[in-house]
Amino acid sequence: MIDDLLQEDRVHVAYFHDYASKRKEHIWGPFLNLLNRQDGFIVHMSSRIIAKLACWGTENIPKSDLNFYLQFLKDQLTIHCKAYLKDMADLAKRVQTVVVVHTHGHHHGHGHGHGHGYNLHGSHHDQTHQQHETYREFNVEQQTANAENKTIIPANEYIQSVARCLQMMLRVDDYRFAFVSVDGISTLVRILSSRVNFQVQYQLVFCLWVLTFNPLLATKMNKFSVIPILADILNDCAKEKVTRIILAVFRNLIEKPTDPQVAKEHCIAMVQCKVLKQLSILEQRRFDDEDISADVEYLTQRLQNSVQDLSSFDEYATELRSARLEWSPVHKSAKFWRENAQRLNEKNYELLRILVHLLETSKDPVILSVACFDIGEYVRHYPRGKHIYNSVLEQLGGKQIVMQLLGHEDPNVRYEALLAVQKLMVHNWEYLGKQLEKENENQKQTSAPITGKA
Repeated sequence: MIDDLLQEDRVHVAYFHDYASKRKEHIWGPFLNLLNRQDGFIVHMSSRIIAKLACWGTENIPKSDLNFYLQFLKDQLTIHCKAYLKDMADLAKRVQTVVVVHTHGHHHGHGHGHGHGYNLHGSHHDQTHQQHETYREFNVEQQTANAENKTIIPANEYIQSVARCLQMMLRVDDYRFAFVSVDGISTLVRILSSRVNFQVQYQLVFCLWVLTFNPLLATKMNKFSVIPILADILNDCAKEKVTRIILAVFRNLIEKPTDPQVAKEHCIAMVQCKVLKQLSILEQRRFDDEDISADVEYLTQRLQNSVQDLSSFDEYATELRSARLEWSPVHKSAKFWRENAQRLNEKNYELLRILVHLLETSKDPVILSVACFDIGEYVRHYPRGKHIYNSVLEQLGGKQIVMQLLGHEDPNVRYEALLAVQKLMVHNWEYLGKQLEKENENQKQTSAPITGKA
């Protein structure tokens, strides 16, 4: 009833604030307490009411309550998304089992009929009937699963309910940084990388979109790998509303940052993620929404301009920051490494740290192979690489990780790790040899015979 009352007219929000003020009470307490109930319906209705009170009134939710509420929304999003995906996976397995069993039964019957002289026309009729029966069985199984497993539909509804609350909350700029502080962007990106339905995709990308209206957040956004994930969704999605909101995010990531270098890096990241190719496909389509066509035109122009100004190091740095290493030409270019090896030390060894992080966290054999190769080339071409290896690289755990990859299950990873270790060891021996030479020279000078008369 309260939710309906607030939904009917936003002016009603003020009544609740006025009532709480007159009684010298906090309006948030009773509803925040309800978030701990076991009843899912009560929990999510309370959550909706809190979002409306926080966004439609003149009084912002206090910081401590805000952090608690945003953490709750983030956790609920994760929990219900996992439950929904698990239910869908279980349903798919059950349907697959029924279809296989049902099809096997028809094949058995068809073989028996053929032995009794069924003609070609009759066989075709049986096959058609079999297909219809299989599809019918699929629908029956799906209905049965929905009836037996009540969490399938509610889990999806709760995801959308939580996402709607976030959509409201993140429209308020004061709430955006609080959401980032509870690691909210990483949660959105992680869920978007899973196979959620298009409606949830739209809602979560909408959340990213409203965040990008803040220039500081737009500047930091791609540190959470937002561009690669959205590029993947753009490549696969068939829904116009999802396409529209992704393009709007991309446009904000270029327009909103105050630093032109950040906008350039975002453009390069989009190029690296094959967004230009997708834009060329979208140009051939007709959309009812004029904003889509305008965004496609804008993005195409900006990305094409960035390609013209793209240096080999820009290309490498963008690829590395995207965490999607592949055997692009720059990796095998000796000229590139001679000219740019030392630049991996810039910004407090940012790119070197990323390489080590990829070696530590990635499961992709290609990424691991390329990262091993790059570590070896860095040490080989950087004149002071041996000193860095003995300090920063080792402090970051690079040496240990490369050594561990010598036992990786993929032969290509093992091979590149072996080459990297050889390059690292060569520099260590060279460094040790020079140190010994210096010590020998010092000893010769100190032990030289004293000449002259006493």
